[in-house]
Amino acid sequence: MPGLSTTLGSKSATVQHDDLQTEKQAIEKADSQEVAATSPELVEVPGAQFAELDVTLIHPNRKQPRSNFDQEHMDELIHSIREIGLLQPIVVRPSREKDDVPYELVMGERRWRATQAAGLSTIPAIIRDTQDTDLLRDALLENLHRSQLNPLEEAAAYQQLLEEFECTQEVLSDRIGRSRSQISNTIRLMKLPPLVQRRVAAGVLSAGHARALLGLSNNEAIEQLAQRIINEGLSVRATEEAVALSDDKPRKPAKKARETQRNERLDFLATSLSDRLDTNVKIQLGSRKGKVSIEFASVDDLNRIMHVIDPTMNS
Repeated sequence: MPGLSTTLGSKSATVQHDDLQTEKQAIEKADSQEVAATSPELVEVPGAQFAELDVTLIHPNRKQPRSNFDQEHMDELIHSIREIGLLQPIVVRPSREKDDVPYELVMGERRWRATQAAGLSTIPAIIRDTQDTDLLRDALLENLHRSQLNPLEEAAAYQQLLEEFECTQEVLSDRIGRSRSQISNTIRLMKLPPLVQRRVAAGVLSAGHARALLGLSNNEAIEQLAQRIINEGLSVRATEEAVALSDDKPRKPAKKARETQRNERLDFLATSLSDRLDTNVKIQLGSRKGKVSIEFASVDDLNRIMHVIDPTMNS
């Protein structure tokens, strides 16, 4: 009976197919349960939420310490966002301003600007409550860690933090994780003549050159030596020697002058090492011996610092 045989074969195939489907579903269910059991549970963070926001609903942080945005870096970021999107969300808070824009940037103005330039209408954002006293600090720390502030912007931000927190440089040092000498030496850059400040902000003069120029007391002498640095390509060390040989220095008692010069030199060396190693460095000098302290966050960070000191160590 060919017809009956075909029918039975068809029913057998159907039963086999159904069994396979049932087995497949059971396996998928078991896999999903196993994944659920081993995956970490997502916990809601109080005071923060994630959202895709319209870019027009956000206004810049009025306390953003950075005022200059490198166009070459911006172009690279714009291209990256067009190609693969924005990988790191910005941080915003409900705006305190009396306008129609409901959110204020806390971190990520460069990413927000680049997203708009890339032609995107929305941006991933973390919305969180941030107090006014923390707004400048958060913006400053993000830019310091990303090395996106020029020395004058950094100096102005430190000064503003000191005024808003009504604290000493030592307290500010503890709050933001920068050495007191680094904060002090950076703030001193604001004493430079406006013309020299503009050159430092533009990157024509380095922070090291600027700190050396502060050894002169006359603005005209500072501007002349700054021009000489640019024309002759003087190194920081050569600039320090030129300042030391100059007659344009405040007259101080010999002993106090030597002590001040020694302390300033130690502060300069500590700041230079901090900049080079990207960590806090302290130098202490006693009557018979001195000590250099280098901070590190982890073993990996220590290995990074040692590699900067001696690139052949890991090779």
